[in-house]
Amino acid sequence: MKAEFQSALRKVIINENLSFEEAYEANKYILSGEAEEGEIGAFLAALKTKGEHPQEIAGMAKAMRELSSIDFDIEDSFDNCGTGGDYSNSFNISTTSAFVLAGAGVKVAKHGNRSISSKCGSADLLAELGVNIEIQKEKLKKLIEEVGIAFLYAPAMHPRMKYVMKVRKALGIPTVYNILGPLTNPLNPSNQLIGVYKKELVKDLCEALKLLGKKRALVINGDNRLDEGTLDGDNYCAFLVNGEVKEMLIKSSDYGIDRIGLEHLAGGDAKENSRITLSILNGEKSTYREAVVFNSALGLFASGVCEDIKSGIDMAKDILDSGKAKRKLESLIEESNRI
Repeated sequence: MKAEFQSALRKVIINENLSFEEAYEANKYILSGEAEEGEIGAFLAALKTKGEHPQEIAGMAKAMRELSSIDFDIEDSFDNCGTGGDYSNSFNISTTSAFVLAGAGVKVAKHGNRSISSKCGSADLLAELGVNIEIQKEKLKKLIEEVGIAFLYAPAMHPRMKYVMKVRKALGIPTVYNILGPLTNPLNPSNQLIGVYKKELVKDLCEALKLLGKKRALVINGDNRLDEGTLDGDNYCAFLVNGEVKEMLIKSSDYGIDRIGLEHLAGGDAKENSRITLSILNGEKSTYREAVVFNSALGLFASGVCEDIKSGIDMAKDILDSGKAKRKLESLIEESNRI
């Protein structure tokens, strides 16, 4: 295993791309706990310098998912976890949207973490709202089957990441692990919506999702500054359907949503963001709601519930106005604390 890793390291250092299998084996070695810190640091730095290719991202993601603490999949589940790292200080758009998706009947396996580059991560928000974010893994399937949504707390799902944390902190730069998170949901969702923090990642991550066997996926970057769909400019997208990746440009204004600047979507700490989320789920009209409607529509499109974004927008509005999304949150709070 060590010899194979050193061979992979030499290839990356001389600017050669690894195959899917080589990247898979390299990450298995790193996450085994057998790799030395110097080896890990050299590999991550060299890969960053060379640039990560889709087959390398996919291979490493597969290894990380297989080594998670979960040993089962949930067929036709969906995740809208993004990479984070956009430093936009926006409120928790994708986490709030997850309840809209659940209200539409999507089986949501929401993968996330506490705050890293923002004031409030998805785990921080849900904990503030009263959700038990650290339930036993055996209960996740029951939550998705009975409630329609469950939260997968990343540190509990990926305990082997402890072997790379010290090196990542010492390097002080984004590495491939900053983009692996959304591709490593342990429940192996069939369909995904992934927001990425820079547009250069859009096509590569979509190609990686194709290699990982996803049925349908949408990868999006909002105006090269947001890992969500933006209401203030171009959304750079790559759409995976029927085994093909298609690039596209989406504007919310094309669907009747007013242009809204990022400053009007600012969030705060967990307490403030929980207030914003509850206001949206309670049906209040606001700029925050518009962002959730648009991003929920993207999720409904990515999941295959809606065949176009316009019908997704109409459905998202109906779900919010009917209280279905709010009831999903209430059920998740109740059931996650019961079991």
